[in-house]
Amino acid sequence: MKRKLQGVIVSDKMQKTRVVEITRLKKNPRYKKYYKVTRRFKVHDEKNEYKTGDRVLIEETRPISKEKRWKIVEKI
Repeated sequence: MKRKLQGVIVSDKMQKTRVVEITRLKKNPRYKKYYKVTRRFKVHDEKNEYKTGDRVLIEETRPISKEKRWKIVEKI
């Protein structure tokens, strides 16, 4: 089963690559307070069709380059 995540494209300056930012809420075990955790993934975009600000669904895939292990499935 491949993992799927939702995020926002924050950079489209590279060819065939987008940077997608994933934000999730994490809970502190002791104080029960939620806080935001943000991660950035380099994601494959074969046709350069997605632009900065788009909300997208990304899916885990085989390694495409040194840092790319995700591809864009669809725009939300």
